[in-house]
Amino acid sequence: MTKETSEQKDGFVHENGVTYFSKRTERRILFVLTMAMLLWGVVEYTREFF
Repeated sequence: MTKETSEQKDGFVHENGVTYFSKRTERRILFVLTMAMLLWGVVEYTREFF
């Protein structure tokens, strides 16, 4: 199995102390982190009203 096929299959590949992500996995992680920051911002903003 080459690195490209294992990346597409697993999403994460750890070789020689380095972790590789597929583009799809990286985009999902960044999307989830962005939504978490947005939710945190909304919570902090609405805390002023209560």
